[in-house]
Amino acid sequence: MQVLNEAATEGAAGAWEQAARQYREMDLLRLTTAGSVDDGKSTLIGRLLYDTKSIFEDQLEAIEGASRRRGELHLNLALLTDGLRAEREQNITIDVAYRYFATPRRKFIIADTPGHVQYTRNMVTGASTAELAIVLVDARRGVLTQSRRHGFIASLLRIPHVVVAVNKMDLVDFSRDVYDEIVADYTAFAEKLGITDLTFIPISALHGDNIVSKSERLAWYDGATLLHHLENVNVGADRNLVDFRFPVQYVVRPHQDFRGFAGKVASGTITPGEEVVVLPSGKTTRVAAIETMDGRLAEAAEGDSVVLTTEDEVDISRGDMIVRRMNLPTVGSRFEAMLCWMGEAELDPSVSYVVQHTTRSARALVSRVVYRVNVDTLHREEVDRLQLNDIGRVEITASVPLFFDAYQLNRATGSFILVDPFTNATVAAGMIRGPVQTADELFAPRPAAPASSPGVVWEEWNVPREEREAAQGHAAAVLWFTGLSGAGKSTIARALERRLFQAGVRTMLLDGDQLRHGLNADLGFSPADRAENVRRVGEVARLFFEAGSVVLCTFVSPYRDDRARARQLVPEGRFLEVHVDCALDELRRRDPKGLYARADAGEGVELTGVSAPYEAPEHPELRLDTAGVEVDEAVEALLALLRERGLVADAGRA
Repeated sequence: MQVLNEAATEGAAGAWEQAARQYREMDLLRLTTAGSVDDGKSTLIGRLLYDTKSIFEDQLEAIEGASRRRGELHLNLALLTDGLRAEREQNITIDVAYRYFATPRRKFIIADTPGHVQYTRNMVTGASTAELAIVLVDARRGVLTQSRRHGFIASLLRIPHVVVAVNKMDLVDFSRDVYDEIVADYTAFAEKLGITDLTFIPISALHGDNIVSKSERLAWYDGATLLHHLENVNVGADRNLVDFRFPVQYVVRPHQDFRGFAGKVASGTITPGEEVVVLPSGKTTRVAAIETMDGRLAEAAEGDSVVLTTEDEVDISRGDMIVRRMNLPTVGSRFEAMLCWMGEAELDPSVSYVVQHTTRSARALVSRVVYRVNVDTLHREEVDRLQLNDIGRVEITASVPLFFDAYQLNRATGSFILVDPFTNATVAAGMIRGPVQTADELFAPRPAAPASSPGVVWEEWNVPREEREAAQGHAAAVLWFTGLSGAGKSTIARALERRLFQAGVRTMLLDGDQLRHGLNADLGFSPADRAENVRRVGEVARLFFEAGSVVLCTFVSPYRDDRARARQLVPEGRFLEVHVDCALDELRRRDPKGLYARADAGEGVELTGVSAPYEAPEHPELRLDTAGVEVDEAVEALLALLRERGLVADAGRA
């Protein structure tokens, strides 16, 4: 008898485990409801839960009691989702509420979002992860501004499937004409949005018509019920399984023999042995294993939360991104985006915000508001600021490069939020369109020669540089050290100059601080003044270059275009860009001038890399990470580079 009981117990446990496994493996659909206030969003969700028997008895009893106390004739299913007291008192939805239920075919996560215009930001929050949006339209009132606004937001968020549920058909006598008029009206509007899958269903959430079962009172409608549509809509094809993106969330190091990188696969797939590159360092390695709590995986795909280990000891930390070497995202600090402004205070282009993108955050400025969208007409309106609930196209400049894709290609790496650094409140949600690229920038010809004052005739050098180089035994060159404040540019350049001078090389060191006290004392730190600062330095460097010197220039010089113009002043191969790189945490620790402490304390210090952008070189001749390289090692690397390029022959060899 005991044996039979044990067998029965084991059998029940096995059946339970099998059922649990089947439940875990069931397809999941995330959806959101949207629409104007009183369109019946909460009632619809309550009806879905009620008709699919997803409500516990105590919940049902509580709702029945609450409905009776309110004197309502029907069971108020909206109370299932209106969890806040203020929601129940006002009979509206204020905050986003999530509900879970399942049918034999699929699991569902529903976001019940508010309909009031002042809670549009909550709607955006709820819809940000949705694969399907149900936009409710009150059959009595037709298509309203909020119906259009939410449809527009759904298209902005690239929600691939939109269902327009024409609700409260019972209050219009289930009129087909009313339904057809709404379908025509909304279809004309949606044609401008590019929604690929738009479905209309007439329903009555209060009475359950066409929710789970076909309604006889809507016999003229021959389409699917709402639940049937939700169970069968194909969402698997919308996943991006091509572009592997793995933002590192956390470094797992339980003991000295294990170092892994935890995160969620934002898109694509990865298998052990594949070659990957780590951004922003650019170091390559291979995936050694994919670890999970349930053991190793042979493959990880979009949505999987895993720990990756690498074959090599590569410096990787939170905010880095692991990608395939031949499939890279865009790396840049300037990009265009569509922005849903959620802040009570208007957008201020002079204020820096914190941009949070995947697991990386940085200071950022909304450098330009291109236009605002009128959600009723979809026309563009010229404005310089956005107000609460405005949607507009903007240009954003971040203090450090981000690794992003266009939102239409990748929702995970194409989205971001802006946070007010003083209140820590989320003030905007954005969808990246791509890097900033204006027609002027794209088609403007690069000057072949430096501009000169009008009417001035060029005078040739009295002693050509070539003669000077032949006489002194080494070539002239410009070494341009760029990097954030405190990275070690001047320290390394000074040590290098001493070594070159001792070897008989003619040198000149141009330091940023020195020139700011004289030649460039009239310049500030605006982007225009920084560009002028670099322009003047480039011209001075060119003069010393023509005198046959090896010119060492140490300037933060944050913008690529400015450095590119300096490069154009000397012949090809004579300009060596040296990126003196270092992580911000290490720079804050060093902080030789106290600039980082003042910037972090909000004392109004404009500091590159913190509150102002820095565009790191994409292809420098040499990159020195001073977090792991001593000064002597850096100098040897630079001397080796000069010898390799044939500029200083054996000079400087120890």
